[in-house]
Amino acid sequence: MADGYERFIADMKQLTGIDLSLYKEEQMRRRLTALKNKYQAADFHEYFTLLKQDARLLDECLDRMTINVSSFFRNRKRWTYLEEHILPKLIEKRKGKLKIWSAACSTGEEPYTLAMILSKFLPLTDFTILATDIDAKVLEKAQTGLYDERAFQECTKDEIKTHFTQEGKLYRITPRLKQPIRFKKHNLLSDPYERGFDLIVCRNVLIYFTDQAKEKIYASFSESLMPGGFLFVGSTEQIFHPHTFHLQSSATFFYQRMKEEVALKN
Repeated sequence: MADGYERFIADMKQLTGIDLSLYKEEQMRRRLTALKNKYQAADFHEYFTLLKQDARLLDECLDRMTINVSSFFRNRKRWTYLEEHILPKLIEKRKGKLKIWSAACSTGEEPYTLAMILSKFLPLTDFTILATDIDAKVLEKAQTGLYDERAFQECTKDEIKTHFTQEGKLYRITPRLKQPIRFKKHNLLSDPYERGFDLIVCRNVLIYFTDQAKEKIYASFSESLMPGGFLFVGSTEQIFHPHTFHLQSSATFFYQRMKEEVALKN
């Protein structure tokens, strides 16, 4: 098109490693057009030139591209189901440390929520949480662990008191809750996936990807799970043919990796 969007996609992939062609075009183009217009760029080529010249504009663009919206215990009922039905199964069958991945963790609320829940069942030394995101800027905020009141809409007062210390109008996560968490930059569409996870949490992210990209990610998640492990997805991210990925629906928004002999039968 005349606005240079296709060229912009290629330029951004070369500059940042992010392949925008694997995101739903209508949603991504709308967000980026708003930014382009904000800086009165004539087209996407001119906007890309601005991004190369100003790191602050590039950071803003990356933040808009990667949709960093999060809170503790987001959609609380889902976390309650995880706590009451999924984690007991994993803890019962575990042979060593539980290995968990919070994929596309944004500013850290999700992995810290996982640590809060798991600390009810296990010592902090008995589980590990890999927390990844494509955006290095939000990972820095996650590691800092400093949040305002908007992040606590679904937290109880006791949870805030137990796991945070107040600093003025902000709240800092306690150092002990950081111990089992390892933060790492990771691109779901291009970087290698670690293996051996008992639980992978990836919520409210895949809705922005094309069907082709989703299939690639679901297949990679499945390979990263231990047999019997679980994938926890978002409210609008139902997997329509889970058996294709050696997964079976365990409950709404939860999919379990089938054991090899079961997968072969399907």
